[in-house]
Amino acid sequence: MEFHFGSSDEPSGEFNFAEKSMKSIATWKRCGLMLLFCALATFANAQPFSVLYNFGELSKDALSPQYTGIIAQGRDGNFYSTTPFGGDFDYGTIFTITPSGQSKVLYSFNITDGQYPYSGLTLGSDGNFYGTTYQGGGEFSGGNIFKVTPNGKLTILHTFAYTDGYRAFAPPVQGADGNFYGTTSVGGTGQGTVYRITPSGRFKVIYAFDFTHGAFPYAPLTLGIDGNFYGTTFEGGENGIGTVFRITPQGKMTTLHHLKYEDGMYPYAPLVQANDGSLYGTTEQGGTNNFGTIYKVSLNGTLTVLHSLAESDGKYPMGGMVQGTDGAFYGSTSTDNGTLFRVTSRGNFAVMQDFRNDRGIHPEVTIMQHTTGVLYGDTANGGAFGHGTFFSVNRNMTGYAALVLPTAKVGKPVGVLGQGLIGTTAVSFNGRPAPFKVTSDTFLTVTVPDLATTGLVTVETPSGNLTSKVNFRVIPQVQSFSPASGPVETTVVISGTSLSQTTRVSFGGVQATDIHVDQDKQLSVTVPDGAKTGRIEVTTAGGTASSSSDFTVTE
Repeated sequence: MEFHFGSSDEPSGEFNFAEKSMKSIATWKRCGLMLLFCALATFANAQPFSVLYNFGELSKDALSPQYTGIIAQGRDGNFYSTTPFGGDFDYGTIFTITPSGQSKVLYSFNITDGQYPYSGLTLGSDGNFYGTTYQGGGEFSGGNIFKVTPNGKLTILHTFAYTDGYRAFAPPVQGADGNFYGTTSVGGTGQGTVYRITPSGRFKVIYAFDFTHGAFPYAPLTLGIDGNFYGTTFEGGENGIGTVFRITPQGKMTTLHHLKYEDGMYPYAPLVQANDGSLYGTTEQGGTNNFGTIYKVSLNGTLTVLHSLAESDGKYPMGGMVQGTDGAFYGSTSTDNGTLFRVTSRGNFAVMQDFRNDRGIHPEVTIMQHTTGVLYGDTANGGAFGHGTFFSVNRNMTGYAALVLPTAKVGKPVGVLGQGLIGTTAVSFNGRPAPFKVTSDTFLTVTVPDLATTGLVTVETPSGNLTSKVNFRVIPQVQSFSPASGPVETTVVISGTSLSQTTRVSFGGVQATDIHVDQDKQLSVTVPDGAKTGRIEVTTAGGTASSSSDFTVTE
């Protein structure tokens, strides 16, 4: 696959993924008795599927949601995203839609404030949404990073100039430090960048890709349980067909896996970190049949192909997957109209739906699960007006509590999305009660309590308990240590918070073996053989904290 990065004010055909779905990839026709049986089986096992909205229904409507198009759930329980076309100027929109299908355009882009927002949106801890435009900030500029309120007030945070990134497809995601991190598909040294930006717009490139470590990162980053970010590159690496990587908030890059043909190649999709700690994703091509793969990769880079797509499964997945509250993963394939599939962590695969024109065709956006447990997504084409649909699939999965940011220190507020929250009687962190304030039936804030430990968050409501799908990480803090110096075998008392789940302590990078957790706010550690003068680092189930000054190792 060849991409051309021109400077035209129109998106090139290679990047118009809806057009690619319709024109660039040949349509394969299913035939034969075996495929007929597969189709009948799929129909018999069809899930309750509902088209909630047909894009193009309104004048100057949002049109053709495409990759990446991330769908965010807002504090009000509604959905927020972008389309690269439609609106007042046909340069794209920000739209909202309710779970029942009432849609509204919140903002129409123009050349000055951006063009072709492929990204979709992510929800920030401030209640606003963050995204990018493919172009904008001027007729031939390389796109913007923007913030938009739930009411549609837009603020441009940064305009890309090729040296710091160009043509972003992904929205930024929020890190544990409150800043946002994202990727650009090109720019920097020419092969894409990773950037950091504060909510107020202070911007910095933290990594520029060099092909050796990957090239052309289209997908959004994923915040991992360790506080680092994980992602994929479309090309580059040892075999030129993509990589899976980890990058720290400071910009330290580690290539976890160089994709090979049998693994799958050319990954557009973002990763999802499952409750087993592994990362799961899809590739657009490669695998046994060259129709793409579904894979998992450990944090040390071991990759396992769970399923190589066959023609009857659907082909060329562009979006990522979501892990449902039933533990399985849900995703879609984008061509030959497209399919909706379910796969388990062991690779048990099933097609749930074959898309057709009246339901919408060519789903490219990652499926999301609302806190009610229902799956939602959209398509780039088809539907009543040919501009795509917004749909739901109800598999009767349990609802859950969604953490706006799944990590914080003791004493910090955390946003929680849900439903039926009016009348909530308790919120707890891994069983530890916490003070909370209910803002609405779909949103509350809770303060991380003293002595909280890393684990699930539970919200007790009048209609039953809601539990988070992922562990909330309580970030440890090292506040002081005594003595400030000493030889090997000195006992050092470390004071801080959230230290009860300590798994590792190091002195100047050398790991200690004699560790005693005295209480949540205190450790006693023996200075190990080989210790070096430097920071003391404490690692817990919630992350790693470092002392603000050095411990001096004496003779």
